[in-house]
Amino acid sequence: MAYQTIWHFSDIPDKIIDIIEEDAQKFDDRLAQSYLSGGIVREVKRKSKNTWIPTYHWLGGWIWHYITRANRENYMYDISNIDGEAIQYTRYEEGEYYGWHTDQSIPAFYHLKNGGNNGSTLDNDNDRITDAKEDHLMQNVELVRKLSFIVQLSDPNDYEGGNVQIMDDAGKSYICPRQKGAIIIFDSRSQHRVLKVTKGVRKSLVGWVVGPRWR
Repeated sequence: MAYQTIWHFSDIPDKIIDIIEEDAQKFDDRLAQSYLSGGIVREVKRKSKNTWIPTYHWLGGWIWHYITRANRENYMYDISNIDGEAIQYTRYEEGEYYGWHTDQSIPAFYHLKNGGNNGSTLDNDNDRITDAKEDHLMQNVELVRKLSFIVQLSDPNDYEGGNVQIMDDAGKSYICPRQKGAIIIFDSRSQHRVLKVTKGVRKSLVGWVVGPRWR
């Protein structure tokens, strides 16, 4: 059987994970408020800071190894590359979070025209764009997100709260491992969230793997 979520305890020495974190910190001066699809900032849904690391950085090849292994042994999806050829470096500080969401769904294909001018609004329940006249559905979408991944960079003792919670198809949720260096890979259609950090700072790498659209 295939599992919705799998994770690797990479067994990479803490010193190497520290190097990864140090390399990611080089991008700290680029950190900005995280936003939702379409460039929208909604703190009721998400509050964190992030920036982007290109996949030609050595981290890209290291992560891709675990992705391809997980896909070969579990998912068997038709995948091609990391979405946007970039990995998201994210910091959750005290009081920050990300509510329930999916990384791939029909609403993900909607984008506001003109940055949401002329009275376009969002549905408070599911972020679906409600003013169809000012929005458009992306046409001829050939690549969709199929797998999502998280790399835990912070030591679990460095922060409180901040757990990654994923919901299965039966509506039951589970908490992903917090171990430093853990690599979590899951189906991008899965509902998941990051609980509020109550103390300290949680750092992670996040990304999405795309492939030909489902047929």
